[in-house]
Amino acid sequence: MAYEIPGFEYTRLRGADDVELNVATGGSGSPVVLLHGFPQTHLMWRHVAQKLSADHTVIVPDLRGYGASDKPDAADEDVYSKRTMAADIVSIASGLGHEQFALVGHDRGALVAFRAGLDHPETITHLGILDVVPTLDMWNVLQGRSAAVGYHLFLMAQPQGLPETMIANSADAFFGSFLDAWVKDPAALPDDVRAEYLRASAGAVDSIVADYRASAGVDVAHDQADFDAGSQFAMPVTVIQQDWGAQLGYDAAQVWRAWAPDLDHRLTRAGHFMAEEAPDEIVSAVRDLLDR
Repeated sequence: MAYEIPGFEYTRLRGADDVELNVATGGSGSPVVLLHGFPQTHLMWRHVAQKLSADHTVIVPDLRGYGASDKPDAADEDVYSKRTMAADIVSIASGLGHEQFALVGHDRGALVAFRAGLDHPETITHLGILDVVPTLDMWNVLQGRSAAVGYHLFLMAQPQGLPETMIANSADAFFGSFLDAWVKDPAALPDDVRAEYLRASAGAVDSIVADYRASAGVDVAHDQADFDAGSQFAMPVTVIQQDWGAQLGYDAAQVWRAWAPDLDHRLTRAGHFMAEEAPDEIVSAVRDLLDR
């Protein structure tokens, strides 16, 4: 199998700080950018992207540090801040001729989309968020024994060296554990696709850890500054997530409403990898978002 989205063209485009991203594009019409999560690549959008490309220009990059995109050394905390990663996305879209676009992110990509929506309100027309809470809120809701579900967040928040070594020494077991635990329909992750996610993740341990480490430091600082300033999203926002609020004891819709006055909050019965498990549901939600 060619690990590409069928019918899409591939190129490398410059993001922030001369970092190049691997970018797939397809279709025509108003632009929609799709950002992948962990431990995956842009390939997770293969079903949704093809369906949306019927009437949209669909842009699907590998995030910096993931897949076939550049993986710069984390010389400082800003290299993998969501602010920098959001600037990557604005830059590649501009390179394709789009100064405004809708943005949908899953997991880590959703945190990049969150930052892009706050930092670039004149650029992001619609914002879709799949299965996360904002970074600032994430640390606040992970309390007591329930926090064990996010143990990897705490592991990768540790100082440089130990988490990279531990993960690299058991990469397939580590990354594979999330693919297995977070999926409700294993058939949604065929063996060859699962193997590609494991291969790509094993080749990006340092940058993946740097991405997560930023979310225990600089990303929190950026979110806190916006929260203290009363910043909110200026565009329509759709959030689709599993019922994490019930599992962890908080009101997920209320958390998001503090950031998004124009909010459509939806719960799904699919697992974490909802773009692969329930692509029609996600496409329908994205189309509803774009109609607002």
